[in-house]
Amino acid sequence: MSVIQVINPNTSLAMTETIGAAARAVAAPGTEILAVCPAHGVPSIEGHFDEAIAAIGVLEQVKAGKAQGVSGHVIACFGDPGLQAARELASGPVVGIAEAAMHTATLVATRFSIVTTLPRTLVIARHLLQQYGFTHHCAALHAIDLPVLALEDGTGVAQEKVRQRCIQAKREDGSGAIVLGCGGMAALARDLTHELGMPVIDGVSAAVKMVESLVALGFGTSKHGDLDYPRQKPLSGAFQHLN
Repeated sequence: MSVIQVINPNTSLAMTETIGAAARAVAAPGTEILAVCPAHGVPSIEGHFDEAIAAIGVLEQVKAGKAQGVSGHVIACFGDPGLQAARELASGPVVGIAEAAMHTATLVATRFSIVTTLPRTLVIARHLLQQYGFTHHCAALHAIDLPVLALEDGTGVAQEKVRQRCIQAKREDGSGAIVLGCGGMAALARDLTHELGMPVIDGVSAAVKMVESLVALGFGTSKHGDLDYPRQKPLSGAFQHLN
């Protein structure tokens, strides 16, 4: 049996449950999902400042998961905060949900659209598109102009805005797939795929399947080169626990 640690980098327990449920829905028999979030940090991640704080929580969870013997890790925030640092620390594979969703989209369509939360996060998505080499595959980016935690407020307003933006993207963008740009949207992908008749991709599910595949192939994070374990040096103050 393999255990995949799915890390929600914000501190929202409700969103962690949403993400964990989406991961378990696609996990293969014999795969256990361990959904976790940091005890301290930011309640939602909506900018560069939030990502910097969240990255420390990601590293703490990766260290804890590694000590528990997990097979691999998923970083379940669309900014993929701390991804490369987490790969240095981990021995198993580490996959970010933005990375996974974009890769998956290019396997089923030549162009994709992204639907995310606040307009300010579109810049982060553009940076990731450039970093991962998918800029020319992305037809358009859309924001519902609501904060991340609106997805957990129980009103359904944010979910309906996501739905309407996805319909708009299908109608206007000329893309063959839609990527949902927030881990809190994970539960929407299956129904939207059915309604729109086109792939609507949740990065949580995509990342879980990628980690499963890498584990099955016997691949962990390469320790040859820049993703080797961090050089040993004493960490001080609030970072001592990461030694």
